[in-house]
Amino acid sequence: MNYIEYDLLFESRKQLIEEITGLDEKTLHHKPVPEVWNIAQICHHLYLTEQVFTEVIANGIRERDFNNIIQKNIYFVIDRTRKFSSPEAISPSSAPFQLSSLMDLLAESRDRLLQVLYDMDSDILLNRKKAKHPLFGDLSLDQWIELLSLHEQRHIKQIQEIKTALI
Repeated sequence: MNYIEYDLLFESRKQLIEEITGLDEKTLHHKPVPEVWNIAQICHHLYLTEQVFTEVIANGIRERDFNNIIQKNIYFVIDRTRKFSSPEAISPSSAPFQLSSLMDLLAESRDRLLQVLYDMDSDILLNRKKAKHPLFGDLSLDQWIELLSLHEQRHIKQIQEIKTALI
């Protein structure tokens, strides 16, 4: 993994943790409107998403190299005016969560992802490996990592919006 990908992962997670640290139960479970997720659900969704991404990346690392993987424009995912439906596998539970449990889940999923990346052979180039994404089609594994960070940034903005609505 190159340093840019690591930095993106580190910075987005650092910002997420800063946003949720110290939140009380009321804030954690507040829904501005019934059809949106609360902060706890957003965090659970991020955990589930990272679990799936880690599995995809781990499997993709074992696949053959490709020479002509087209880099996709994945940056629109941070645009909160665009709405997306979450696949069932990464839809959060409606059960209440404690902040400490969410922090543990987020740490667990990030540790697992980093372990997969650190364990891969040093001669593997993530931009020569690919896996199919449900929205983008074939994505290089380095773009999967970047997308994970962008996805987290999108939901950080959502968390900020919820917190602002409570002020």
